[in-house]
Amino acid sequence: MVQAVPSQQRGILLSEAALRQVLFLRDRQGKDLCLRVGVRQGGCSGMSYLMDFEDPSKIRSDDEVYDYDGFKIVCDRKSMLYLYGLMLDYSDAMIGGGFQFTNPNANQTCGCGKSFGV
Repeated sequence: MVQAVPSQQRGILLSEAALRQVLFLRDRQGKDLCLRVGVRQGGCSGMSYLMDFEDPSKIRSDDEVYDYDGFKIVCDRKSMLYLYGLMLDYSDAMIGGGFQFTNPNANQTCGCGKSFGV
């Protein structure tokens, strides 16, 4: 059984707007899913963000798990080196809307906000 980190020690933070949107998208899937957040090599700034729903049965013992009132955000430890302190926000603005990543570890970001460099 994987233990979730208490709310005051979350390494990945969600704004209320982001949490509402993630829960809305999850509910459209029609099943209980967690959100996996990570990074991969690539993107115009060197690394790009990954974010996708995943079945909770795929949570590994070495994953970091953060609980938001029963909804879990999961991140592998390697990605957490680049994402610790990340704030995920959401805007429904017609221009520039969608999920926004504010990463305190990034020393450069691209114009689209979906990739970064460290």
